[in-house]
Amino acid sequence: MAEQTTSSIVIDAPPADIMNVIGDFAAYPEWAKGVIRADVVAADEDGWADQVFFALDVSPIKDEYTLAYEWDGYDEVTWTLVEGKMLRALDGAYTLKDLGNGSTEVTYRLALDVSIPLIGMLKRKGEKILIDTALKGLKKRVESLA
Repeated sequence: MAEQTTSSIVIDAPPADIMNVIGDFAAYPEWAKGVIRADVVAADEDGWADQVFFALDVSPIKDEYTLAYEWDGYDEVTWTLVEGKMLRALDGAYTLKDLGNGSTEVTYRLALDVSIPLIGMLKRKGEKILIDTALKGLKKRVESLA
């Protein structure tokens, strides 16, 4: 990944519960801010998504794009942009670290590039807002299902 933004949060749930929420793309519009649609386009033999189409509307970005996913058990999932209208690149990862006490540290890495010119500082700020919103939404969703 090129220049990226990283943030972490602790969620009161085991890694498997968190990864199952991350992998439940159909439910994203219920908890992931700005996601209007998330449709699995292709899945592997275990049922994990290989490619997912997203419709996103979170000002100032309104886009439709497809991401390719790589799953590493319940430890990590990474993604890269397959195609998008406004986005030129969207590479990211959730890395899960079991803390051994029923909670998990979740680290989110994100690097994005858009087709409109943005100053690097604004791009990093946008990534930070996206990451913080995603982590808080994920935490709330996972802990509400526990």
